[in-house]
Amino acid sequence: MDRQGFLLSESQLRAVGQSHYENFRAAAPVGTAELRDWKRRVAKFQTTVGLAPAAEQTTLFDLAAADSQAEGLNPFELPPQNTEFWRWRFSDVGVAAMYFVIDYAAPLLLYVGETVKSNQRWKGEHDCKRYLVNYRQAHYQNQMTSQLGIAFWPHAPSQRRARQTLESRLIYKWRSPFNKENWDFWKTPFVSGKGELR
Repeated sequence: MDRQGFLLSESQLRAVGQSHYENFRAAAPVGTAELRDWKRRVAKFQTTVGLAPAAEQTTLFDLAAADSQAEGLNPFELPPQNTEFWRWRFSDVGVAAMYFVIDYAAPLLLYVGETVKSNQRWKGEHDCKRYLVNYRQAHYQNQMTSQLGIAFWPHAPSQRRARQTLESRLIYKWRSPFNKENWDFWKTPFVSGKGELR
């Protein structure tokens, strides 16, 4: 006898289904040529990042040491992890860190973030999870390859304000397309759920 029906009422099941749809609805199809061109433009810019000095900006005193370390930071050289890392069991909450979501097949730096607890980041809701689902789906529909991963830099300042300042500098430096600060710059198609190159 199937007892699953007793776990949730019919209205609860509909609510769970609607919630799942809202959080993970796929973007409308993006064509192969559009996707290739978008990736090419982002990769071309990010390739030049290591060749040019970063723009100078006023910093907090407690950020100076992290800034000097982060200046030469190349996210593509950090050890990659699976984007589902947050499902693993950890013996501790982790450390203050900067993290980078990367498509290693392209290679493209898609998202820059900061956290005070690296082993717990992404538990629960995080918009970037939806963007990654949309990104993977666009690649699947266009029979293109992607290899998504996440990398952590565990030398970020422990003070939240200093971490956020460093995060902003790295978002600006790399122009990571999944960060909202750069959506208009790249016309990012994976964040709106509409699928058009905005």
